[in-house]
Amino acid sequence: MPAEVDEVDKSILAILKRDSRTNFTEIAKMLKLSEGAVRHRVKNLVDKGIIKSFTIEVAQDYNVRAVTFVSVSPSTPTPSVADKLSQINGVTEVYEVTGSTDIMAFISVDSMSLLNKVIEEIRNIPGVVNTNTSIILRHVKSPSL
Repeated sequence: MPAEVDEVDKSILAILKRDSRTNFTEIAKMLKLSEGAVRHRVKNLVDKGIIKSFTIEVAQDYNVRAVTFVSVSPSTPTPSVADKLSQINGVTEVYEVTGSTDIMAFISVDSMSLLNKVIEEIRNIPGVVNTNTSIILRHVKSPSL
């Protein structure tokens, strides 16, 4: 966490991570601050890029989630493949990683047929030499601050 985030900011982030719909008045009561102070701090966190977006999480059985590990040809720049991967509808996160593969992509779609379509799109990216996909069966824990 960057140095410009103090303990109050961390508390605000933790509350919003649990429920991004928590209003500033509720957060202010929890932290014994004014609503204006919370509003100002959240605006600063957004302006600094610490809060990237406010989002929702759907029930686990609503969609199909998977992680695909991608191997890239040594003659192809990995960042160019990662950029193309990130533009595929259904790909929610893309990481360049170390180890036996070059890229890890998280996929979230509404059906197995859509998952198959996304995997085919990944395989058709120039420079992709291999993919290995695992379907996520159960979400156990989210990362904490």
